Amino acid sequence: MDPLLLSRIQFAFSVSFHILFPAFTIGLSAWLAVVEGLWLKTGRDVYYELARFWSKIFAVSFGLGVVSGIVMSYSFGTNWSVFSNAASPVIGPLLAYEVLTAFFLEASFLGIMLFGWNRVPRWVHFASTILVALGTSVSAFWILSANSWMQTPAGFELQNGVFYPQDWLSIVFNPSFPYRFVHMLFAAFLSTALIIGGVGAWYVLRGKSVRHGRVMSAMAVGLLAVMAPAQLIVGDLHGLNTQEHQPRKVAAMEGHWETKQGAPLILFAIPDQEEQTNHYEVAIPKLGSMILKHSWDGEVTGLEEWAPKDQPYVPLVFYSFRVMVAIGFAMIGLGLFGAYLLWRGRLFQSRKFLRAQSLAMPLGFIAVLTGWIVTEVGRQPYIVYGVMRTADGVTPSLTGGSVMTTLVAFGLVYAIIFGAGMFYMIRLAVRGPQADQQPEHGGHPKRPLSAAGGDAAPAE
Repeated sequence: MDPLLLSRIQFAFSVSFHILFPAFTIGLSAWLAVVEGLWLKTGRDVYYELARFWSKIFAVSFGLGVVSGIVMSYSFGTNWSVFSNAASPVIGPLLAYEVLTAFFLEASFLGIMLFGWNRVPRWVHFASTILVALGTSVSAFWILSANSWMQTPAGFELQNGVFYPQDWLSIVFNPSFPYRFVHMLFAAFLSTALIIGGVGAWYVLRGKSVRHGRVMSAMAVGLLAVMAPAQLIVGDLHGLNTQEHQPRKVAAMEGHWETKQGAPLILFAIPDQEEQTNHYEVAIPKLGSMILKHSWDGEVTGLEEWAPKDQPYVPLVFYSFRVMVAIGFAMIGLGLFGAYLLWRGRLFQSRKFLRAQSLAMPLGFIAVLTGWIVTEVGRQPYIVYGVMRTADGVTPSLTGGSVMTTLVAFGLVYAIIFGAGMFYMIRLAVRGPQADQQPEHGGHPKRPLSAAGGDAAPAE
């Protein structure tokens, strides 16, 4: 019943639910802008129907993200009041900028995007979709800036336990922010591509909405083939930045207890925090130094440089990092092999690949969650890295019983609300795009499918 531990679990529970929905809406809003643009350019109704179909799923996901975000923001005041009081001069304005820019932008144009079909001119609706997509990315910008500042704090002066801003450019563009922002955007796009491609592959396999399924599957393969390898490069740059500014996190990620030159790349091990060693280690000699230092004999810092009380919980960071990396390589393989099949004209004839694509749908979200576990658990025992310990940020009057009660209540409420939301989105996905959703009004002349650029629906 330790209030500190329970508060950490409660926040981890809230943020784990929350992050999945913004990640999905960031990627999905960008894809909606692309398919609507393709419809305006080509006149093919298949793109219009996909945009109408996925905008419904976007609306549900966006709403769930807002609800979970509100709960998470309140916990700063209830569970982490000391941290909120100390960091509010920095964190408060960053979150306010997120509301004033991203949230206002989304709120202003979301209604047109969702309900303006056939009611406003094409260019107005398309512009609204683009602005909503821009708003989701701007929201990620400010949130990632605030979180990155907690990872690599800069541009502040600490007076009487309060962080006072001194240089806002250094605060916003703190050392880890550019890498983490791009890494998160790519993760959102890749996660969304896996969902869209997986649903499309399932349609093709089931012979349901095949025309739409082929578009979704092929577009997802194209994005995976390009962005998954690019994410590997971004991840490497992010790792080098983390090695420079948060070496103990990298030591936990890699399972290095001792500082050594020519450090190995540990593929598998069972980290023993108490004994400060690994059991059953499987490693490739010197490859760890090559990856982290770009030198076969580079020196890699081990966890022995810090006292055990100043180390993160290594097993959770170690295993989460390997799950994330494994999924990253799986995305690369899926994208490159799918691109090869598409180039050879055999993508939709390969049932094995389509099954693999449909089964890969949850992998992106698992990678997002494990990536955040690495980021947040690897930062411990600090809430502001190297400056303020997590134990010093919790509300002093908090009791374990009160946190446990709210944690159980959150679990029950989340199960109902998010269970219903997920059920509805899955039900929409199973139904598939409706071919009778044709443009009718607001400058959108209706036309039969057979006139849509030779895009008549095949027998399914």
